[in-house]
Amino acid sequence: MKKNFVTGLVTGLAIIAVCAVVALATPGSDDNPLISKDYLDKVFKPEITEYVKEKNAFAVVELKDGQKLIGQAGCELILRQGSATIISTEKGGLADVTAGNDPSNGMAMPANHLLIVPVSDGRGIEANSKVLVMVKGEYEIK
Repeated sequence: MKKNFVTGLVTGLAIIAVCAVVALATPGSDDNPLISKDYLDKVFKPEITEYVKEKNAFAVVELKDGQKLIGQAGCELILRQGSATIISTEKGGLADVTAGNDPSNGMAMPANHLLIVPVSDGRGIEANSKVLVMVKGEYEIK
């Protein structure tokens, strides 16, 4: 009986301690962050919307004859003007999602086709003339 009383007392004190911590947590503090709907609607939502728009936008990049654009994994390319050839590696080329094929090293880059760099291993394009290419994602020009 005494053992049950002690167990009950310890359990009761633990519950009281937890309730006290929860009750004393200040709304808006690091322990209990609080964000109002007004803040979400007027500050956070516009900022995150603008960030997503920027990350999903294509940039127009100009390459001179002989310059190379090496894309990182997931980089998307669309040739808009000029001519370029594919730079591939031993593992393969770029994924042409428009035609549904895998152009390999030295092949002409088709105009107005969406090409995706599948892995970051040195794949990209080399300009054969002045080139305008739309690019989304990370890349390096050499």
